[in-house]
Amino acid sequence: MKEIRYFYAPDAANTTELPAEEAGHALRVLRLKAGDDILLVDGKGCFYGAVITAATGHRCSYRIEKTIPQESDWQGHLHLALAPTKLIDRVEWFAEKATEIGFDELSFLDCQFSERHVVKDERIDKILVSAMKQSHKAWKPQLNGMQKFCDFIKQERKGDKFICHCYLPLKEEDSTKPFLFDVLQTGVPTTVLIGPEGDFSIDEVRLALQNGYRSVTLGRSRLRTETAALVAVHMMQLKNALK
Repeated sequence: MKEIRYFYAPDAANTTELPAEEAGHALRVLRLKAGDDILLVDGKGCFYGAVITAATGHRCSYRIEKTIPQESDWQGHLHLALAPTKLIDRVEWFAEKATEIGFDELSFLDCQFSERHVVKDERIDKILVSAMKQSHKAWKPQLNGMQKFCDFIKQERKGDKFICHCYLPLKEEDSTKPFLFDVLQTGVPTTVLIGPEGDFSIDEVRLALQNGYRSVTLGRSRLRTETAALVAVHMMQLKNALK
């Protein structure tokens, strides 16, 4: 049986042509032609069964045969914010794997000890799209540009808010930091912060606490930034997964 190919078309229901980059992949790489079946994903929760009606030059037209709304595989809104590493390939690896697992929103933080202060959003967005298609998901995570930590932390956010760090509990807190998985609530919008390789500064942790965040631990091992971020996403996903 011939494999159905997935293509990202964010405005699939309101147009009849694949976006230029997706059309190029369909025609030049996959050698698809008129009459071939394809599956479109809009990144907003819907698949569309379609057939190619014309494949000429750099343009690929289609006709939608079936609309297939999807239900999310998880509850709540899962938001991960991290300080990107100096080596961007590690951030790209995280973005790909987290999308395969499943989450809703990705933000980048510019922190006091950050080694990277710029991220090319376009490159990361392409990775999110590719991972969404590869893992057959109907939702593309929302990507937010880099923000100063102090600006991000002061923005109002619904649900639970956690900051992962390696310091002992501060005076403002209890005597121990809880394990993230133990305090996650099913179906509640959740934001988790992951710091740079040098961790958040003490001042940043205190600022987070003042703005309603709670300190948590990801376990006894000291993790690299991208590993910690993926562990946090996986914990949120496991807690909220629909069986």
